[in-house]
Amino acid sequence: MAGAAAVAGAGFAWWRLGPGTAGPGVEEALWQRSFVTPEGAPLALADWRGQPLIVNFWATWCPPCVRELPLLSEFAGRKAAHGIQVVGLAVDKQPAVQKFLQRQPLAFPVGMAENGSQLTRELGNANGGLPFTVLLGRDGRLQQRKIGELSAQDLAQWAKS
Repeated sequence: MAGAAAVAGAGFAWWRLGPGTAGPGVEEALWQRSFVTPEGAPLALADWRGQPLIVNFWATWCPPCVRELPLLSEFAGRKAAHGIQVVGLAVDKQPAVQKFLQRQPLAFPVGMAENGSQLTRELGNANGGLPFTVLLGRDGRLQQRKIGELSAQDLAQWAKS
């Protein structure tokens, strides 16, 4: 009986915290988005169209985000030669991100998405929680989404798809 309750609780948590349905046309709209790097340079997602793209929404004030960034950075460094690109979108203020990146450089580009919570909602993150990560395939379509901290197992599975 306790096992059934645990399974039911886990299922409810996934339903409540798992990604919902992405809005119509959100994939194409995402590819059309441009951001600004913490240094002020343009960052257009369309630059990586036609290859797998992992987009990670994070913030300096989010402990699970900060914990997963080294894993994502290491993954990005290993997979760039295989055509998989990682982009981080900081749902944060530019000075905080600049200071963070001085202490902890990342092996992938970072864009500023101060109002990124709305974009994550459009991608199926109903509560706007962070971290939130999506995988867009070579065809430009959403293949994977995860609310919460990524694991090495998540990234390995996503790299195979």
